[in-house]
Amino acid sequence: MIYFFVPIGILVAAVVLILAVGQPLLKALQKREAETAIQNFRTQREQLEAKFFDIASRFGKPRDLRWLDCDWQNEVTFGREVDSGLLTAFAAVEIRFEAVEGGDMEDVAAVSTVRDAAALFHYKDGSWGTGGRALFNMNPADALERLNDLYEPIEALT
Repeated sequence: MIYFFVPIGILVAAVVLILAVGQPLLKALQKREAETAIQNFRTQREQLEAKFFDIASRFGKPRDLRWLDCDWQNEVTFGREVDSGLLTAFAAVEIRFEAVEGGDMEDVAAVSTVRDAAALFHYKDGSWGTGGRALFNMNPADALERLNDLYEPIEALT
């Protein structure tokens, strides 16, 4: 009868060990991944910015506006999606538009106003990419703060 309890005891001990070691190990692995990702973002930033503009300008959003230029700022904040663990960079950018001829925005004076935004970049499977999404009227720190239920902040390396 004692032979029945030995495997159960070993299983319980293994589960306790996994729980005790697993969480700190996961945090350490996530920290290492974030350090690598942030360094890669810094070295690839120029290419990522060009890719962002290319994708975003083809979306047709905002409606009846044509993307003219992105003036990239230095500020970048990093966050990790709470649900998926996906690393995200929020990069400061000033975006200029012009109205599309014949569109609803053609006579709107505010079209030429430079728009502040946070451009989004995601780190997946060891590389950075973008879907061309911009969060308008906020800087990267504001974006991360407003989305604090979706993202946890990551301290950038200096």
